Amino acid sequence: MAQDYFRRIQHAVGGYPPAVRLAIGVLLILGGMLGFLPILGFWMFPLGLLVLSYDLPFVRRWRRRLEVHWLRRWRRRSGR
Repeated sequence: MAQDYFRRIQHAVGGYPPAVRLAIGVLLILGGMLGFLPILGFWMFPLGLLVLSYDLPFVRRWRRRLEVHWLRRWRRRSGR
């Protein structure tokens, strides 16, 4: 499950240059902060962090810790 998730992230953002990925990530975070507006949404904030985690090591560490936590919790609940 985790490998499939990581492959999807790589496929989605891997083809763009780092400067474009950083710009997209920052714009998504800014749009997420304005989530109370009709067009923008709060869903943009975590997506922006996910895009930034591809290039920024400190965000990547946070994302990986969260992934491990969610995977352990999912395994515990499903009995796997």
